[in-house]
Amino acid sequence: MYIPDHFNESDIEVLQQLIVQHPFGTLVTNGKSGLDANHIPFELATGQGHLGTLQAHVARANPVWGDVTDNDEVMVIFNAGDAYISPTWYPSKQEHHKQVPTWNYVVIHAHGRIRIRDDKKFVRGVVARLTRTHEAHEPKPWKMGDAPFDYLEAQLDAIVGLEVEITQLVGKRKLGQHKAARDIRGPAEMLTARGNEQIGNAMLACAARKSD
Repeated sequence: MYIPDHFNESDIEVLQQLIVQHPFGTLVTNGKSGLDANHIPFELATGQGHLGTLQAHVARANPVWGDVTDNDEVMVIFNAGDAYISPTWYPSKQEHHKQVPTWNYVVIHAHGRIRIRDDKKFVRGVVARLTRTHEAHEPKPWKMGDAPFDYLEAQLDAIVGLEVEITQLVGKRKLGQHKAARDIRGPAEMLTARGNEQIGNAMLACAARKSD
């Protein structure tokens, strides 16, 4: 990934937190059948490995878990927000018209080595933790014990666990950091007004660290 210095995010804790906040990742593999991409919710275990370990599961019918072997190199991509930026949103455009459209975004690439975990205990743990995390804000959170035992066991038999030990974390925050504060703030305010607070607020934070 091309990362100019002003867009580089190298703080590991920041990158890990972004993964936790945006856990739906794209697993990119290059197995026996060639390049493949699968879109999977992940859990990040920060205490496992130097940079953390990603844990997930896929359908047993998904060929990816048979297409790769343990310790194959893979990459998981996490998108932490994106937005189109119109030139008309820059205050300076009204003065000199030297602005063009762009796209701002935050993305994390987690490089690592995959391990297949065809282990029901592991899979049960991953499902339980993912469920607790993503049901936490429901008025009446669903839990695994709500499902009939035989039904749940059959569902667990139909999935396979995956684990990716992260060996490198690469982050890019393209938020207009190379522009003047007012030309970061203008698009940011437009985005938040239109409901994209994710990128809008991130840009506002960048603008606050600069002076006009």
